[in-house]
Amino acid sequence: MLIDTHCHLAGTAFEEDLDAVLARAWEAGVARIVILAEYGEDAARALALADVEPRLSVSVGVHPHHADRWSDDVAAGLELLAADPRVVAVGEMGLDYHYEHSPRARQFEAFHAQLTIAERLGKPAVIHAREADADVADILRAHPGTCCILHSFSSGAELHAASVALGHYISFSGMATFKSWTLDDLVRTTPADRLLIETDGPFLAPVPLRGKRNEPAFVGHTAARLAAVRGLTTEAFVALTGSNAGACFGRRLT
Repeated sequence: MLIDTHCHLAGTAFEEDLDAVLARAWEAGVARIVILAEYGEDAARALALADVEPRLSVSVGVHPHHADRWSDDVAAGLELLAADPRVVAVGEMGLDYHYEHSPRARQFEAFHAQLTIAERLGKPAVIHAREADADVADILRAHPGTCCILHSFSSGAELHAASVALGHYISFSGMATFKSWTLDDLVRTTPADRLLIETDGPFLAPVPLRGKRNEPAFVGHTAARLAAVRGLTTEAFVALTGSNAGACFGRRLT
């Protein structure tokens, strides 16, 4: 199955034409979409969408940009919400040293706490890592019992190696189609049973659609590029990553 494992469908970028976006996705052969939602109103919208369309699932968390809002109340509310069967993962969470919209100490606190919540619930954690590879690797090593997805992977060999050693999933986005992409070796060395694909829509539209709003219907372009890197047919790569997504997220996607 062709599965977009990471798309921000509940955000404002899709509010005007979501029905058409979903129709194009199903027509393009997308079988499932995981909506990434921020804890709060965004998550409520995502869950409402999943109620109407069974091919949609949800991941909910507190992004490092918003880590300064982390509190005991947020932690308790997030854990309660993430236990919902419509929620297949916790996140996205992690560290972002590029923008640093939240202080690093608060990012650390929210990251550690959400990894613990994911482990307690037995659900994967979706990881955002930007210009923070060493610290992300250290924190992941401190939570070996949490299954993680390194989303829209564009980090270096150090974080890749640490993630592979811990048995985590590596998800690649439309960045793998860009002329500036230099990480084909990491695509090749990711264990076959740990590969995932995503759009990260509305961001990072793949070539030949770069510059447009990204949407789930475009994920096939990324699949074709990554299949070529791995020496597979697109059909074989789609089957592989679809099977991996089912194993990662559980029965909701199978």
